[in-house]
Amino acid sequence: MKTVSKIILGLAAATLLLVVGCGEQVTPAQSAHEEKVVPSISEESLGLRKTDIYVEDDTLSTKTEYRSVQPGSSTRIKRAFQDAPPMIPHNVADFLPITRENNSCVGCHDPDIAPAMGATPIPPSHYLDMRPHHVFDGKEFKKSIDNTKNETDVKKLTHLNQARYNCSQCHAPQSQGNLSVENTFEAEYTKKDGEFKSSWAEVVLDDLDTVGKESKITPADLDNSDSAAGHLNKVAH
Repeated sequence: MKTVSKIILGLAAATLLLVVGCGEQVTPAQSAHEEKVVPSISEESLGLRKTDIYVEDDTLSTKTEYRSVQPGSSTRIKRAFQDAPPMIPHNVADFLPITRENNSCVGCHDPDIAPAMGATPIPPSHYLDMRPHHVFDGKEFKKSIDNTKNETDVKKLTHLNQARYNCSQCHAPQSQGNLSVENTFEAEYTKKDGEFKSSWAEVVLDDLDTVGKESKITPADLDNSDSAAGHLNKVAH
């Protein structure tokens, strides 16, 4: 009898510990309630278009509309950031295609004409030739600059650099279509009037060390003594 009593007491104690250890039990009613509040997500809400993803017949994108206002009566668009290529605020249908031989953009945006036309002038960077003109005769290649002296080959031009003739490669009309996701980015311009003005308009190239001028590179520059990478056994690397 004593053995049976001990077994009964042991089972009772184990049951009590199990109940206390598990904490509050979830009733069937509570479990059913939790299943009811689980949110359901429709397939139509998974994408930006908000339509049936299995049917394309009724899915139409927002029509893209470019500004139809003519040059001279348009409103300038702020640059996306400092020195970003300006957007074109007017209709360009009559000016395309743009070629090297026929570039109507220059007719209004040439620096000498732009102020009178109320247009944004082409910046000085477009009137520079920054490409070194190396020589290769089919057998021997000769560089026109000495990289060890930090030489550059920059020449001012009196005409638009033909490497930049394709204006629409960087400048494009602004679409007036509704955005699926609004852009909340706000630019902080580093220059005065940076939203409309290029900082290249203030760049002075007179002191730039270019080919054909006396080198302004010092022995310390050649020694690379100010190298950010530091030195190894007093030798620049």
